[in-house]
This record gives sequence, C-alpha cells and structure tokens, in this order.
Amino acid sequence: MQKDINRKGLRTWIEIDKKALKYNYGVLQGMLPKNVKLMSVVKSNAYGHGLVDFSLEAQQLGIDWFGVDSIVEAIALREAGITKPILVLGYTLPEMLIRAVKHNISITVSTFELLENISKMSFSTKIKVHIKVDTGMHRQGFQEDEIEKVVVRLKELKSKVEVEGLFTHFAGVKNSKFSELTNKQLQSFKLWVDKFKKEKFTPIIHAGASSVVFIFPEAYFDMVRVGIAQYGLWPSKDVKRLTKQKTKSRSELCSTTGIKLKPILQWKTLVGEIKKVPKGNRVGYDFTEEFKKNSTIAVCPIGYWHGYPRSLSSVGNVLVRGKRAKVLGRVSMDMIVVDVSNISKVKVRDEVTLIGSGGKGIVSAEEVADLAGASLYEIVTRINPLIKRVYF
Repeated sequence: MQKDINRKGLRTWIEIDKKALKYNYGVLQGMLPKNVKLMSVVKSNAYGHGLVDFSLEAQQLGIDWFGVDSIVEAIALREAGITKPILVLGYTLPEMLIRAVKHNISITVSTFELLENISKMSFSTKIKVHIKVDTGMHRQGFQEDEIEKVVVRLKELKSKVEVEGLFTHFAGVKNSKFSELTNKQLQSFKLWVDKFKKEKFTPIIHAGASSVVFIFPEAYFDMVRVGIAQYGLWPSKDVKRLTKQKTKSRSELCSTTGIKLKPILQWKTLVGEIKKVPKGNRVGYDFTEEFKKNSTIAVCPIGYWHGYPRSLSSVGNVLVRGKRAKVLGRVSMDMIVVDVSNISKVKVRDEVTLIGSGGKGIVSAEEVADLAGASLYEIVTRINPLIKRVYF
C-alpha cells in the first residue's frame, strides 16, 4: 500500500484500499447474471471496515442494496447520505417500526408477533418487509408448516405492509460436506417461492451470501447478499479451494488458476519503545515466556482492547520493516511485545503491520484467525470501531 498515508497522531489505524474494493466488486458482478442484484452486507461496522465510509464507497461503485443488522445502523447510513435500499437483517424492536417507515428502511419479519405489532400501528405509508424463512438453520424465520398462516396474515395486512422481499439463509453452504443439507434447504425455500408467486406476491427473492456467488448458482434468484467476499476475504478455505479448481468462469477477471480476491484492509500500529533484554529474563504477565538468548524487543501500543486477540500470546506474528517479528509473552489490554532481534535498524515510530503486507512479508487475516483459534469473521469484525479507518 502507499506510504504517504497521513497517520499523524495515530498509534494504530486501519488502511482501506479503494482500488482493491473496486476490483472485488468487479469479480463479484462478473460472476452474476446481469439481472441479479447485489446487496452489500455492511453489518457489524462493515465487518470491521467502517460502516459509513465503506457504504459510501460501495454506493459510488453502484451497489444495488445494503444489508445491516439494526435500525440504528440503517439510520446512520441514511443520515450519511446513503440513498440505495437498505434491509435490516436482524430483529427490529416494535418501537422502531415508525422510524423504519420514516427513513424508507426495509425490515425483516420472521415472527407473527412482529406482524401483530405492525397491525396495531399507523404508518404514513406502507412498511416494507422481507419475509424470512427458516429452512433448516433454525435461527430467524417462519417454518415450513406456517406457510399458509403467513400468507393469510400478509393478505390481511395488505393496507399496511408491502411484501418487498422473501429470503432465507444457508447454514452450511461454505462447507462441501453439507451440500446435501444445503440442497434440502434450497428445496424447502422453493416451496415458499412458489407459494408466494401463486398468491400474486412479487417479492425480491434472495437466499445466498458470498459462498453462493462462487459455488452455488442455483441459489442466485433475484439478489445475493455479499458480505465477506466484498472485503477480499474468502468465506471459508473450502469455498476458496472449490473456486480455485474452476478452469473457466463467466468473469473476465478469472483465470485458469481460479478467481482471485484482494483483501482491502490492513491494520497497522507502530513501535513505541525498544529495549535489550538479557538471556534468562522473562516477559509478560505471569512471566509467560523466557528469553533463550540476549534479545531486542519492541513494545507496540495495541492489545486485546483494540481487538488484537489475547490468544495470539506467544504465537502471533507481525511485520516490522517488512520482516516477521514474533509476539512475545502475553497480549496485554493495550500493549504487545515483539521480538526484533533479527531485524536491523528498528527505531521508535517504525510502522508495524498486524494484518496485511509490508516489504516481502505478509500476515494475512486468515493466518491470524488460524493462530488465534478463531474464525476469519471474528478477527475483522472485532477490530475496535474507534480505531481510525483511512480510505485511499
């Protein structure tokens, strides 16, 4: 990434590469038929990339829809200038329904209780809803034996409710060993699709997330909800493997080696202190680790409060001057110590890469997740939202 990013006054910061984001959208759009819409899922602070700034960039790139978790997130986007349709994927409190209508925000309806709340309220215009169907994941959603009751209730509420969408979510599409169960979910969902069409509803049909784009085109329907892939990260190693096996793709951006995504995020900090420590001394809370030789260490002002996993204690790696430096001892709340004994000319305020590349080195988010015993999704979404995101 470029070297002239203004990081004055910042001890830790996130760099977001807009060119890589544009590239990823090109890949995703190239995979989909032209009539299939693309929803950018930006819940959880845009998976750690910055809710508002990321969404503004995505809107400029021509994204069709945005998906958030809550009315609060949706209103923040409206107030920031997002004009594209927004769907709240999570639970909406009844007292927030009026605000959804006011700000032209679509909501997920997955319970009869919420439909009853809607029936008791007065709106200036119809509230836009997407009916969520539980096809086997058993989180949100109406179940298959409720289909008739749902249709009847929606018809009764037609003066208040616009059935804008119908959707479900797959539990195991990113794991090939669950392909049979995924197909079972798909067939269950199609019963709802057929029923709604028969009853003259015309909702936007959507079922798939990032994995579906690459390996399950049967579930494209009218729109796909893309989260992790737009950020340049693979939903799973299995999806990446299956995608790389492709020898031909509808996307001009794909080659015989498979489809490529470009991570758009790099997480940086700096060296705050350098010291030499004699062999036999120990480092960190509970004297976690012993120095086997005379060593040079660097102290960096980030820790688990910032979102750097405590489970990386004594196993994580960072990049200092483009070379790998091991995390020593316990990851503290606001500090880590790294071994720079074999890295020359390290000085205070040198840039340190926690996730990303520098020189010939790279510490990927996937590596961090593996070492931390966490999912890739956890690693990026748990980066503290107070950390400055710099888009360039």
